[in-house]
Amino acid sequence: MYATRIAEGAGRVRDSGGGSTVADVEAVSIFAVPERQGRGPKPAYSRAQITEAAVRIADADGLEAASMRRIAAELGTGAMSLYRYVPSRDDLIELMYDHVVGTLEIPDRPTGDWRADLRLVARNTREMWLAHPWVADLHRARPTFGPNQLRITEFGFGALDVGIPVDDIITLVTMLNGYVVMTVRAEIEWERERRRSGLTMQDWMRQSSPYVQRLLDGGEHPMFARVVKDASLPHMDHEAQFAYGLERVLDCIASCL
Repeated sequence: MYATRIAEGAGRVRDSGGGSTVADVEAVSIFAVPERQGRGPKPAYSRAQITEAAVRIADADGLEAASMRRIAAELGTGAMSLYRYVPSRDDLIELMYDHVVGTLEIPDRPTGDWRADLRLVARNTREMWLAHPWVADLHRARPTFGPNQLRITEFGFGALDVGIPVDDIITLVTMLNGYVVMTVRAEIEWERERRRSGLTMQDWMRQSSPYVQRLLDGGEHPMFARVVKDASLPHMDHEAQFAYGLERVLDCIASCL
């Protein structure tokens, strides 16, 4: 069913003298449209140049700062001229995301140790998000099949291609991705809050302790009391928390194989 919908969408892309229509771009993605269409003079810029400039700006000042006007200023051209290369902001964001996904260092193919392979993807994804925290502001509902995203998909799905149905592979990889996204997004938000308020996690816990003690004294929240008294996880640093949870997720995947 999923493959049928993809095929139907791909079927709407028509090659008309070497180019694609605007409708084709909207129906599929920027990656479905050749960077250079037809004949003519060599373009002054490339998608890669525009994308790299956008990523540099977003890394320094956030996603909203990566406007066509700002990118054009960095490249020394007019903003309107860039729309010849990247038709819309959605296209720009897709190019930016695929570019940073391309920084993940993974082997060309799975090693045969699915757990080590998925752990590598998860850890490298976390590092990529932390290096480019604007990624946490993206909420992408549809796949776009960028080349780097496809490379990671092939590796991650291939790591779990151990004789289980492909629907199980999709479900398990989605579960792992959900853990990574949720955990790293929260880590980035904590860091933003620290910068905004000036409070570290330890400062926040210390300031919260009188209220927490009242809750404990009330005796109405036994599970909360267990967390406060017995849990080690809240006192770990972010990397250790991520690693602990990751191993539990991998244990769950192992139980399904």
